Amino acid sequence: MSTDTAPEGETRPAGSALRLGARKKSAVHRAALARVKQWTRTRFRLSEDDVVMVAEVECALPGCPPLETVLAFWTDDGRRRHYKFFKPVEQVVEDDLPPSWMKNALIVPEGMGCDCC
Repeated sequence: MSTDTAPEGETRPAGSALRLGARKKSAVHRAALARVKQWTRTRFRLSEDDVVMVAEVECALPGCPPLETVLAFWTDDGRRRHYKFFKPVEQVVEDDLPPSWMKNALIVPEGMGCDCC
């Protein structure tokens, strides 16, 4: 099977465009995911019952960053909100999160397709 070059000397199948969780995750990576999740809970005043997902996504499509971090959260109003950082999760800093007053601007309209979350 042919492969494309992937970050850190890893390989991925030819033609793969988007992959979640394909790389081995280090303790540093897991800590970065947890950190972004906690910042999100704090910034948007989310409860522990609100679902928050943070994932690093690989992309091989032209014009797409090789790694991006996807943030999605669902609140008690049943609406999904999401945001993308165009960099690996380890490089995301708290100031990269949108301001709290943008919470409703992050709502994904019903019927809008999204491959990431």
